[in-house]
Amino acid sequence: MKIGLDIGSTTIKCVVLDDALNITYKTYERHFSHIVEKAAELVQRMHTEVLHGAPAQLSISGSAGMGLADACGVPFVQEVFATRVAAKRYAPDADVVIELGGEDAKILFLTGGTEVRMNGSCAGGTGAFIDQMATLLKMTPDEMNEAARHAEKTYTIASRCGVFAKSDIQPLINQGAKAGDVAASIFYAVVNQTIAGLAQGRKIGGNVLYLGGPLTFLPQLKKSFDKTLGVTGTCPENSLYFVALGAALYSDKELDLAGVVEKLHAYSATATYAFNPPLFRDEAEYEAFRARHAKASVPRRPFADSTGPVHIGIDAGSTTVKAAVIDGDDNLLFTSYQPNSGNPIPIIRQMLIDIYKARPGLRVAGVTATGYGEDIVKSAFGVDFGVVETVAHFTAARHFMPDVDFVIDIGGQDMKCFKIEDGAISNIFLNEACSSGCGSFLQTFAGALGYGVPEFAKLALFADKPVDLGSRCTVFMNSSVKQAQKDGASIENISAGLAISVVKNALYKVIRASGPEELGRKIVVQGGTFYNEAVLRAFEMEMGVEVIRPDIAGLMGAFGAALYGKAKGKSQSSLLTLEELEGFTQKVRSVNCGLCGNNCQLTVNIFPGGKKYISGNRCDRPVSHRGAENPLNLYEYKQRLLAEYKPQPGIRGTIGIPLGLGMYELLPFWYAFFTKLGFSVVTSGPSSRELYLEGQSTIPSDTVCYPAKLLHGHIHRLSRMAVNAVFYPCLTYNVDEGLGDNHYNCPVVAYYPEVIAANCHELENIRFIYDYIGIHRRRDFPRKMTAILAKYFAGISLGEVKGAADAAYAEYAEHMSRVRVRGGEIIAQARAEGRQIIVLAGRPYHADEEINHGIDKLICSYGAAVITEDSISHLVEKFPTSILNQWTYHSRLYAAAKYIADQPDMNLVQLVSFGCGVDAITTDETREILQREGKLYTQIKIDEIANLGAVNIRLRSLFAAIEPASGETPDAE
Repeated sequence: MKIGLDIGSTTIKCVVLDDALNITYKTYERHFSHIVEKAAELVQRMHTEVLHGAPAQLSISGSAGMGLADACGVPFVQEVFATRVAAKRYAPDADVVIELGGEDAKILFLTGGTEVRMNGSCAGGTGAFIDQMATLLKMTPDEMNEAARHAEKTYTIASRCGVFAKSDIQPLINQGAKAGDVAASIFYAVVNQTIAGLAQGRKIGGNVLYLGGPLTFLPQLKKSFDKTLGVTGTCPENSLYFVALGAALYSDKELDLAGVVEKLHAYSATATYAFNPPLFRDEAEYEAFRARHAKASVPRRPFADSTGPVHIGIDAGSTTVKAAVIDGDDNLLFTSYQPNSGNPIPIIRQMLIDIYKARPGLRVAGVTATGYGEDIVKSAFGVDFGVVETVAHFTAARHFMPDVDFVIDIGGQDMKCFKIEDGAISNIFLNEACSSGCGSFLQTFAGALGYGVPEFAKLALFADKPVDLGSRCTVFMNSSVKQAQKDGASIENISAGLAISVVKNALYKVIRASGPEELGRKIVVQGGTFYNEAVLRAFEMEMGVEVIRPDIAGLMGAFGAALYGKAKGKSQSSLLTLEELEGFTQKVRSVNCGLCGNNCQLTVNIFPGGKKYISGNRCDRPVSHRGAENPLNLYEYKQRLLAEYKPQPGIRGTIGIPLGLGMYELLPFWYAFFTKLGFSVVTSGPSSRELYLEGQSTIPSDTVCYPAKLLHGHIHRLSRMAVNAVFYPCLTYNVDEGLGDNHYNCPVVAYYPEVIAANCHELENIRFIYDYIGIHRRRDFPRKMTAILAKYFAGISLGEVKGAADAAYAEYAEHMSRVRVRGGEIIAQARAEGRQIIVLAGRPYHADEEINHGIDKLICSYGAAVITEDSISHLVEKFPTSILNQWTYHSRLYAAAKYIADQPDMNLVQLVSFGCGVDAITTDETREILQREGKLYTQIKIDEIANLGAVNIRLRSLFAAIEPASGETPDAE
């Protein structure tokens, strides 16, 4: 008999073959991270129940199987090879195999040369990812599959990380998007992640074989793959067991299974892992710790009819709804903490009805909302005030520690931290990219290990050797936890190690602190995660200071909102009455905006009286019905300028130029150059999500920045146009503006044409001009360019090129002049109207609406004017910086920061692209320039998807700080 054991990241699969290679037994079971115990149990079962003590040929495969195989003397078969062996026998005509497992994803190309692609650093787009998303939707994966069957539309959802996906999904849920539409969108996100992350430029076609649990159990996921790839793939019989089958087919070493079981038990008894000091030495130290934190409590009073007037704070967070009711002396009368179940409105409505009914004589002075759902709550219930989360949490923290200088709030998947200097918030940290330091991190592991969160937390308190897991992302941590289990770590020590890692992730991955001392010494901690005493203790140990953890740590947003509303001094709230609440209805519908090129997919909530709340929009047009461009938005002006470069008839043919990366600034130059030479110049047009997906299959790197990924779509579009050549040159240097030590283009902008040439097969029958050109050397340019053009076109003389070069440099200078003149006009008009001016700084391609996600319009919706860094950088002379200032785009950024430092009505918001290798340097230098002059620094990270919830928090906090509303004291912000 032949046995194949596939030990994966979440499951163990086992098959037994007889001497005719027929399957006589198979099993598919989750191991809940108890890998060694489950493997021993399975082998014992094979030995006693299937083989009845007879020896067998056994091999082990799978991502978690190598260590066990080595320790037990069992042959190990690499899982890709095992899949190949099984596919050769059971599906010999397969061209491509796509396999999705619990945390593993693979694509095997079997024709045209065998090649394997596997996920390395991320489990996005795997079964674990789908499980997390199903939990977020309050569904099982099967229910999610059924809901997706009835989907009417899809949303854009990030997939390379569960954290990014949650950032996209939670607002959709909060805004009333249909569960089926969200479920279908998640499946398409998995497809896109697989194609972009694994195919990496190689075309998937022919006979496609689908393997693994997600593709076996979720037919809608399979359909999503078929539709995207344009194929009809096959999910074969025993698709769950192909790795185990391959291992069984490969096995040729006869083993005594009883001996293997003994070795497995011996292996699980070893303990060889690195560990941290225990959280508590003994019970007495723990009791002293609890007594100290019990002092930070809010006085409670009975909530009676006669109580009043009262102030209500509502925190509509990403996953929960919190409420607090206080009286005029700040006593706490009522609290509520509930999951939002995907829609906070019904929960808040019922809570308010219950409050009214229990206290008929109640007088409500004011109601204040905060959190992600603040706007929809205000729109639905007639709430009096709204306050940004940072201010709400700061207000609550000062109630417990008036001289607080650092506040950290860790929730389920959100983290907010801010430093306070001179009574005002001076810096804000948000987890825009990672939730490995949040409560969901612990919840995920507790569930995977078979525990509830409270029970799991208690296990950590007196662990003797907490596992040292470091500060890593959740995906890597999964592997670390499994390795620790294999090395003999107890559940207690794993729980304590995870609590310590939550803290380290928060401090060193999200906040990116160089050390605890730079954050502050007077600290208030908030958020539901700090109810976990292991996390609280680990935080104090890491910081080296005793902190304040209020007894309402999970309600601080709501409590702070109530305090904020009380300070407003309103005597009678405009909150809906009991009768109005009982007759309240909420209708939700989805529409496409269509008022501009963004084509935002909107969720429209309709409330009684015809009141509407529209979400999903990147600007205020769906609300204001403003159709014209914003006159105080330089980003929109730049878009209009580029749109003016329309093709002219040309006697020499048509040149296609992709409108992306450096071409967002250099299009005027090359348009004038080739038009003067007698070519008709066409561009690939504006970017869009659809354009990105068109070129996705040729992207060779998942970690390159989104602006570069978009180039593949632009090239794909040009390849379908009637062009004689596509022009996209390599440009090591940019134009020298005299602001830095040198004037390089960033490496991606400079050399991405090489990547395009190597991967975009649609260019095989089109002339692709991607030579190295130096426009920074004007004297040499005509001669060099004449030689380059001679390789592609006949009859272009040096004299013609000289004339075209003069036209190109003149047009480029005129274009930059128009941008700067318009920037000056916007500044003058904004000052005349008393508006704040935001320098939305980045790179030329950040003017692309698909890249900036409409953040420029979002800023304008706050009543501010938006200009760009290149519209004011020329007003500053070269000055010394603390770094090597060698990149043209970054030199402009530093110059803009220097210029606005003494402009009281100007502030800078920096757009940063994920995948940009030099942004860490630029952000530090920009922050230093601004803060040296007492200016705030605000950074927004953007990628394929923008976490607009986090963006709004940053922007609202910025505007609250620079322009306090009437009646508010500046230090309240």
